[in-house]
Amino acid sequence: MKRLAFVAVAVAALAWPALAAAHPLGNFTINRFSRVEVSGPRLYVRYVLDMAEIPTYQAGRIDRNAYAQRIAENARLAVDGRPAKLVPLRSALAHPRGAAGLRTTRLEVILAGPVLHGRVSVSYHDNNYTNRIGWSEIVVGKATPSTSHELRAYPKNLLQSPLDVTSTRATLAPAKGRDVPPGLSSGAVLLAPDRVADSGFASLVGRSHLSALVILASLAAALFWGAAHALSPGHGKTIITAYLVGQRGTPLHAALLGVIVTITHTIGVFALGGVTLALSQLIVPDTLYPWLNLASGLLVVGIGAAVLLARVRQRRGHAHHHHHHEAPSLRSLLAVGVSGGLLPCPSALVVLLAAISLHRIAFGLLLIVAFSAGLALTITGIGLVAVLAKSAFRRVSFDGRLVRLLPAASALVILGAGLAMTLRAVPKVS
Repeated sequence: MKRLAFVAVAVAALAWPALAAAHPLGNFTINRFSRVEVSGPRLYVRYVLDMAEIPTYQAGRIDRNAYAQRIAENARLAVDGRPAKLVPLRSALAHPRGAAGLRTTRLEVILAGPVLHGRVSVSYHDNNYTNRIGWSEIVVGKATPSTSHELRAYPKNLLQSPLDVTSTRATLAPAKGRDVPPGLSSGAVLLAPDRVADSGFASLVGRSHLSALVILASLAAALFWGAAHALSPGHGKTIITAYLVGQRGTPLHAALLGVIVTITHTIGVFALGGVTLALSQLIVPDTLYPWLNLASGLLVVGIGAAVLLARVRQRRGHAHHHHHHEAPSLRSLLAVGVSGGLLPCPSALVVLLAAISLHRIAFGLLLIVAFSAGLALTITGIGLVAVLAKSAFRRVSFDGRLVRLLPAASALVILGAGLAMTLRAVPKVS
């Protein structure tokens, strides 16, 4: 049986699916949908709340009646310019399974509005969770199609730029027939089946029967997932490569960068997990990510500017020593390594929270360290390739011109990458 478990873990690791979050829009998101409709003479709002793993974990036990009341209070309705009250009639709550066995949340609430007397102008604004990232959609009319099928199936082409519709205006009139409130989902439909397959890394923490062999295989798989994750965009691969090429980088420097990335990423996951657990009412974890991106960008700008300034000074003061620029300092290596590992992977945070909820804290910490080590191994490997390629390149004669330009060009690459990171982060923190 142990051998079968080992083989199962190994096969899962070699399958190489994408390192995806169980919630389609990511582990941090809170997603909202409103349908404004008329039944008989009365106006109704069908409200759907879809919370991913981390906000669900932070919320703890959810009282659906209290949540329904809060949603009603923050949903603003006006009829012919006059405020109108929305009253929660009934609600339905489910917790679909998410990444690493953590729960997600789907809450449906029927809000009753006023009776309409003739054709009126209606405005509706959803002020719930306006400070959280996620999908926001409003439609008017009972038969109007929803882009997300009422938060059941998010369009794949919009996952990177989700809808952000928080208000609408319409002209409505009483409908024929009786006043029949909209219905609520139940059973499998309420469980919102639009959840992608659990990521290989996040699924490791939930394995049953943790024998020594399964633990070792899980750590090997976590190492693999970390290495695979490092190949996705981010984590400073371009910056580290340009830095080692532009400086007198050696294989030892590449290995040291890998160690710094491992330590930084591991500490970052633990720190963000602590914030999630201890300061959930004061600090929302997803709001920290733009600030971490900004910090990384400014750090890289500083590195690029320092390297470029050093290259300019060398060319002015030591024109005859083009090939003998200084080796990287420990301070600059630390800055480059921190910039590569500063942004924690959300999947690692999910594993940490799942480990806490399953009372497997030690196992979860080991998985995160193995994941961070795999991430650093890939970055170290890329750095080693850059160092060896530079050594081989130097043995090729190009009249020395191209070789002399490499340090300055690498400094410009670092500076450009840092500026791009900073410019992307600034609008999100403002």
